[in-house]
Amino acid sequence: MKIDALISGLDAERPVLIAGPTASGKSALALEIATRQGGVIVNADASQVYDCWRVITARPSAAEEARAPHALYGHVAWDAPYSAGHWLREVRHILGGATRPIIVGGTGLYFLALTEGLAHIPETDPAVRARADTLETPALIAGLDPLTAARIDLQNRARVQRAWEVLQQTGRGLAQWHDQTPAPDLDLSDCHALVVDAPKAWLEARIFGRFESMMDGGALEEIAAMRPHYDPARPAFRAIGVPELMDYVDGTTDRDQTLERAGIATRQFAKRQRTWFRKRMRDWTPIEP
Repeated sequence: MKIDALISGLDAERPVLIAGPTASGKSALALEIATRQGGVIVNADASQVYDCWRVITARPSAAEEARAPHALYGHVAWDAPYSAGHWLREVRHILGGATRPIIVGGTGLYFLALTEGLAHIPETDPAVRARADTLETPALIAGLDPLTAARIDLQNRARVQRAWEVLQQTGRGLAQWHDQTPAPDLDLSDCHALVVDAPKAWLEARIFGRFESMMDGGALEEIAAMRPHYDPARPAFRAIGVPELMDYVDGTTDRDQTLERAGIATRQFAKRQRTWFRKRMRDWTPIEP
């Protein structure tokens, strides 16, 4: 579908949701919709909330932010706790405002919380989290209840650790909590829900090209500034490309090795995103990049 036809088919009064894998052009689409029809662009990417990363997470540039209102970008300190629950509470305020939201990002859990509801799970005790941080992923997986283990992405360390912490903290599995989820804040029937269906070869070419541009466009400066605080267990430092660039600034890898490793990590991440979207967003409208 051509972009003109796509935008002209949108009701300018209804919220727009745009999900898609990394490097698929979803942020550019959101900006085009906002400049033509109005609206506030709301971030739904778990890495773009942190104030320390603009270039490396491909946050909108200052020039792009000047073209339309933006919200929930770079507003969280690197060491501050932030979860889907925090994000949803902030989005509720935007949904209740006068400006139509255009919510865009690649974190499927955020969209799931918004359109299917989010269980009110108690915050994790710091002692429980500290214990989880010391365990390897296989040990965390072994400690999950079978129902939760069957539902979550076991390759995603953050998701596995969160599920382990919930079970330890509450005595109930994450899946059991989710099965008692309240009504959603936004029903799919009340918005335009779009998911970018990006061809694999097209997406991979963009991924490798974009990361090289990031290295030359300020990502290394961001990494160097955050190197003294680097802790791979913290969510802020799990942003795609951060571990590889930390190795580069430490001198343990050269530029070509870094580009290859970061490109592979990003490609694998995009694959997981595409699989998740196709499985969980079957009721969304697929669009070409």
